[in-house]
Amino acid sequence: MKTEITSLMEIFEERIVGQGTNLKLLLSSILAGGHVLIEGVPGTGKTQMVKTLSRLLGGSFNRIQFTPDLLPSDITGSTIYNMKDNRFQTIKGPIFTNVLLADEINRTPAKTQAALLEAMEEKQVTIQGSTYPLEEVFFVVATQNPIEFEGTYPLPEAQQDRFLFKLDIDFPSFEEEKSVLKQVIENHVDRSEVGAVLDIETFLSIRKEIEEVTLSDAVLDYIMQIVRKTRETETIRFGASTRAAISIGKAGRSWAYLSGRDYVTPDDIKMVARPALRHRIQLSPHVELEGLTIDQVIQELIGSITVPR
Repeated sequence: MKTEITSLMEIFEERIVGQGTNLKLLLSSILAGGHVLIEGVPGTGKTQMVKTLSRLLGGSFNRIQFTPDLLPSDITGSTIYNMKDNRFQTIKGPIFTNVLLADEINRTPAKTQAALLEAMEEKQVTIQGSTYPLEEVFFVVATQNPIEFEGTYPLPEAQQDRFLFKLDIDFPSFEEEKSVLKQVIENHVDRSEVGAVLDIETFLSIRKEIEEVTLSDAVLDYIMQIVRKTRETETIRFGASTRAAISIGKAGRSWAYLSGRDYVTPDDIKMVARPALRHRIQLSPHVELEGLTIDQVIQELIGSITVPR
């Protein structure tokens, strides 16, 4: 299975230039059964990144543009009366897919945002009292723009906690951006041409293999020390939950597998800890006044913990 994954990563990095680490984190999340919140300014390839991944996986893909007037039923579906057949009929919404892109999720009110909660946690949707299971491979990627605050609705902490990772998408380097420009303008590259490298059955088999990746007691202790430290340090107002520790452990396994190993190392945990924690903790007011960022605080916290051998 590792040959297919290696091939998928190579094509992914070839199509989405300058985001190598974020691409690997995105793939780690879906392999771990999690969901991802992506934050970045418009035009940095967030949508293209998710579309390309869904095509490579050979799964179905739906995109929802979140707006202030979007209703929960626009996501989950609704029941209508079919006059021709003289019965009620359930119309399933776009959430019934393998990969769902929730574009600009912070532009819709909390009531509509909450429509994703049951689906992300339970992998099921309730429509007019009836429960419908979602696809076995169900992956939500939500995006939000960090520079606009007018007409937006910040995600509640409970919903942010449903995301395994929060990824920050930055601009590529000069040479990488120039490469993208040449591909699109000179060669007229059609990114939609990318074909499936895996199928859903193979993908599920890979998930089974990842469950066999060794997570030693020493590494588990390391994860717990990191999470508990977020609750004890004065720089953090609200620390991470037990779900955060579970997320780091699962993501560490996926990252180790993508790195070609059947065991998790402390370095794997260091790589996944920051994106797994940055949306789950809140800084103390005095730290924010000093101008420190969440990433800087997490990095300092991890550096203060003894690494197991």
